[in-house]
Parts: sequence; structure tokens; C-alpha cells
Amino acid sequence: MSETRRAFHEDLQELCADVLHLAALAGEAIQGGTAALLEADIDTALELVERDQEMDDLTHGIEQRACALLARQQPMAVDLRLIVTVLRVIHELERMGDLMVNVDKTIRRLGSAEFGPKVRGILEAMGRQATAQVQAASDAFAHRDVDLARKLRQMDDVMDDLQRDLFRAIFAGPEADEATVQRAVQIALVGRYFERIADHAVNVGERVEFMVTGSFPDEVPAP
Repeated sequence: MSETRRAFHEDLQELCADVLHLAALAGEAIQGGTAALLEADIDTALELVERDQEMDDLTHGIEQRACALLARQQPMAVDLRLIVTVLRVIHELERMGDLMVNVDKTIRRLGSAEFGPKVRGILEAMGRQATAQVQAASDAFAHRDVDLARKLRQMDDVMDDLQRDLFRAIFAGPEADEATVQRAVQIALVGRYFERIADHAVNVGERVEFMVTGSFPDEVPAP
């Protein structure tokens, strides 16, 4: 292997390592934001909002380096699919961080009132499920695991069920005053943010499948 090709593959490895770092930051954001939500910890929520800048900076850095590799090396086939996948996956992960910023900002709007046990349990489960799906997406990317990537769609059904359970729990009660309704809407939005994070994890899985096989789900694999 020429020195140029060796350096190129080292650069690819560094890109992939940074993608996994970005995924780890997304997982930490979900775990930290869920804990702050359940404890109504506004101070921690504000810290987590500021910490999102690290994800943004890392995303932009990976994107710039990936584009430079495309321009300098003009990769073909497998290497090209890898770089294209990196460019798409990092924005799925960065969006997860943005959604958790939305959760963190909602904590202040919800105030210090406690959740009922049913709602609290569902929100906690949604945080765990989102974390699990991000971890599965990260592992699928790291190991080029198509089977795991495909399982993310099945995992997403769990999150969809949790979101429906949350809606039933917060809107099933008797008519309430405006403040109670507004609080219910904010909680529903939090559930939506978790559900969207899970959707982004599914998108990562689909990108991994493309990276490995050359085809998207339900397409005939490329030769």
C-alpha cells in the first residue's frame, strides 16, 4: 500500500472514531437530560444546553475533514460509501443533541411540579429507550453490523408505544384549567422529542446498511 493510501485510511479511521465520539456525546445528552427532567433540575438543564456546543463543533469538524478527503482522494466504491455515510450520520447525531436541548429548555417551563408516577415512569422509559437505540446505532456503525442496524426499526416500535402511552396518561384525565393543559402540552412535546431521537437512530441504521451493502432497506443489494 502506498504512503498516500495508508494516510488516507488512517484519516478514515480517525473520522469513524470521531463519529463514535459524537454518538457517545448524544447518549450522554439523553441520559443527562432525562435525569434533569425527572428531578426538575433547572441548573443542570442549563449546563446541558451549553454543552451542546461541543457536539456542534465536533459535527462541523468531521464534516470539513470528510469533504476535504472527498476533494483530495476521490474515493471509489466502499470508501466513498463510508465517507457519504459519515456525512449523513453526523447530522442525525447532531440533531439528537438539538432535540435534547429542546427537552432541557422545557424543564424550566415545566417548573418544579412533580410528575405523577405513571407519567414519570413513561418518561424514564423513553429516556432509556432513546439511549439504547443510540447505542445500538453506534455499535452498528462501529462494527458494520447490518443485522443490528435492521433491528433498530423493531426497537423503534417500543418508542412509538411509549409515546402513545404518554399521550393517554396526560390527556385522559378530566377537564382541567389552562395551566394544567399547558403543562400537559409541554410533556407531550418532550415525548415527541424522545420519539424523534429514536427515529434519527433508525436513520443511522439505514445509513449503515447502505454503507455495508450499497443499498438502502428494501432495495436489491448492489454488486
